[in-house]
Amino acid sequence: MKIKFKPLADRLVVKPLEEEEVTASGIVLPETAKEKPQKGEVLSVGPGARDEDGDRIEMDVKVGDKILFAKYGGTEIKVDGDKLLILRESDVLAIITE
Repeated sequence: MKIKFKPLADRLVVKPLEEEEVTASGIVLPETAKEKPQKGEVLSVGPGARDEDGDRIEMDVKVGDKILFAKYGGTEIKVDGDKLLILRESDVLAIITE
């Protein structure tokens, strides 16, 4: 997916990875009954925050990384019908290395 905007400072754009949830008896749960996803793929990253001297602090995440993020972090937006999140790098809990 190509997005037409670039996040600022230490923000990143993430596509949440929805996992289909099925109960033990085989019933597929609708979206309204699911937990908010906490995994996502990084689509775009900002240039990084600035320190007290005005120098950029390099981002630890990069485009294509799969991440775990805070459950209620970020701002949800819709782009071309897709749900995306704009998060601060501090909302990222881990990079998935599988």
